[in-house]
Formats: sequence, C-alpha cells, structure tokens
Amino acid sequence: MRLALKTAVIVFVAAILQGSWFNALSLGHGSAGLLLVVVVSLALLRGSVLGAGAGFAAGLLFDISTYGQLGLTSLLLTLAGFWTGRYGETTGRDRAHAPFLSVAVITVLYELGALTARFLIGEAAPFGKLVLGALPGELVLNLILTAPVYVLCRRAVGKQGDELGAPEVRVLA
Repeated sequence: MRLALKTAVIVFVAAILQGSWFNALSLGHGSAGLLLVVVVSLALLRGSVLGAGAGFAAGLLFDISTYGQLGLTSLLLTLAGFWTGRYGETTGRDRAHAPFLSVAVITVLYELGALTARFLIGEAAPFGKLVLGALPGELVLNLILTAPVYVLCRRAVGKQGDELGAPEVRVLA
C-alpha cells in the first residue's frame, strides 16, 4: 500500500511539473520529457506491472491536464513502462548504464510511436521535423534528467526485492 501511494505521488507531481514547467524547457525543437524519465525509472526499479500502471496513470493525468488527445500519451507511456520493466526484470538493473540506455532507447521509440499514432489518426506527422529538429534536443534533455530522477525514484520506492529483506545468496563453487 505504501508503494502504491508513493508511486501515485511521484507520478502526480511529475505530471504537474511536465505540464507546467518542463514543456517550456527546450533544446532545439525538443522539450524535456520528465514524465517519460519518471516512468522509465519506476519501471526499471519496480518491474513491468508497476511500470505499466504508472505509465497509464501518468499519461492520463498529463492528457487531462493539458487537454491533449485523451489516451495517446497513456498508451505510449504504458508501453514504455511495461517494456522498460521487462528489460529491468530480465537484465541486470543494477548496472550503471541501465537507466541511461533505457531512457535513450525509450525516448526514440516513444517519439516514433507518437509519430506513427498521429499519422494513423489523421493528424499532421512531419517525420523530418521530428528526426532533425525535436528528437536530438529531447534526447539530450532526457539524458540530463536521468541521473537525478533515477536517484530520487530509487530513494522513494527502492528496488524490487528490497521489501523482502532476504539476504543475497552467493554460490560457492
């Protein structure tokens, strides 16, 4: 129950900050994606189920607060949270490069997914503007946000398995 409450508070604060301040923080044509970095961090730390749930809630809150296309951000952040959580569950999440690699890959996939979804629903989807203008700046800003956000999320929710209190078992051969 405490984990759900902590996650809800983190997601709510991130959605408010993304909608009010981080959308204005830009480099080139790309803006910082605090919400994406928070969802990726939570998913890496706690797994695919929490990542997907946090992604859905974050996307829904963001779409409601910005009067955006309801459900589009939820869909993309749910997929980002789930697949990042699967990466964290199947690979060494304690590796130092895991958060940075995850944020970089998910940022690119998130933008390509948003472009594809906009194209499919009939909105303007300029590929050149995304690839040459927005994506490089957004990637740099998201990578800058990765370390502090990951540390704060780890401090707030811990790693998966921390609540068990079981010591790690070493195999002696």
